[in-house]
Formats: sequence, structure tokens, C-alpha cells
Amino acid sequence: MKTALSFLAMGTLFTASALAQQTERRIVAEGGGPDDRASARVLYWNTKTDSAAGQFAIDYGRPVWKKIYEDPAQFDRMTKGKVWRLGSNFWTTLATDLPLKISGQDVPAGSYYLGLQRSADGSRWSLAFIDPAGASREHLDAFDIGKAKVEFVAPVSADKPEATAEKLTITLSYPKDDFRNVTLKIVWGNLALSAPVKVALEE
Repeated sequence: MKTALSFLAMGTLFTASALAQQTERRIVAEGGGPDDRASARVLYWNTKTDSAAGQFAIDYGRPVWKKIYEDPAQFDRMTKGKVWRLGSNFWTTLATDLPLKISGQDVPAGSYYLGLQRSADGSRWSLAFIDPAGASREHLDAFDIGKAKVEFVAPVSADKPEATAEKLTITLSYPKDDFRNVTLKIVWGNLALSAPVKVALEE
């Protein structure tokens, strides 16, 4: 009987120890289910060869606009002089197999993580381009975008939104007769940003 009680006590001790170790874990896991994500893509098609001539796309999570962002003082504290997360969950990515010029800034073909940079005085916004390989080496999540090295930036214009968007919405639009000149638009709540995108495409 004493032996049985001894084993029971030891088992209880091991269970308590295991639970304590679980609660003291420094690393936990999140996610695993489907995220609310969207993609804006422009594909160029060669009708003579019936094959793709190039494309670029922006893939992003769609956070919901919060009422607190409408407080100018609070919004300024969050964004002025900082690189701000663009999107939610996994990084917002730009993948292009064509050279681009965004607001005059050369963007070579390749893959990039994107963020938004606001000047210290709050007057200017820019797209911030981050090297995915560098961020991956540091195991950086988009939540820690402020720790990522910005390779270069491309200015974007602040506009008055035609309509507010509850969820982040990124679009790429172009005239049918001038499809090398694309307009990138970012709309989220009261925030509306845009930039011209010139696509280096040869026929």
C-alpha cells in the first residue's frame, strides 16, 4: 500500500512538474487556420505566343479599421516617424517578374515585404521595401516591422478617400489602352494612399 501511495505521489509530482514546464514555456504557437487575405495582380498575356509576358502581385492580410485610429493624436503616436505594418498576419508581399518604377523609384524584378513609412512631421508617406531573406534570417514577424531593415522607399500620395473601407483594400488599376501605367491604391478607413506604377514591358 505504501508503495502504491509512493508511486501515486511521484506521478502527481511529475504531472505538476510537467504542467509547470508548460506554463513556463518561452515559445508558443499561433495560427494554423485560414486568414482573411487578398491579392491584387496584373497579368500581361502575349496573344501571339499564348503565354504569359509577365506579372506582378501584392498579397496581403485584411485588418479591420478601428475607431481609435480616427483620433488624430493617437494615430500620430502610432505612425509618425515610424515604419508601420501594412496588412495583418503574414507579411504583405510584392512579387514581380517585371521591373517597375513606383513613384519614380526603381523596383527590380523580385520579391519584397512591404510596409508603410511616415515622416516624423507626418506630412509624407512612403512604401517601405524590405528584403524577405534578411527578415527571415532574423525570424522577424510583420508585427516587428520596426526592427526590419528598409532597403528603399517609394513615395505615395495621401488622398481624400472616396469611400471608407472597413478592411484594408489594395487595388491595381490601369487604362485598357495604356496598361503599362498602373495606379496602386491603398484604402483603409480614413486613410487613402496612391502611387503611379510604370511597368517595363516590351512587346
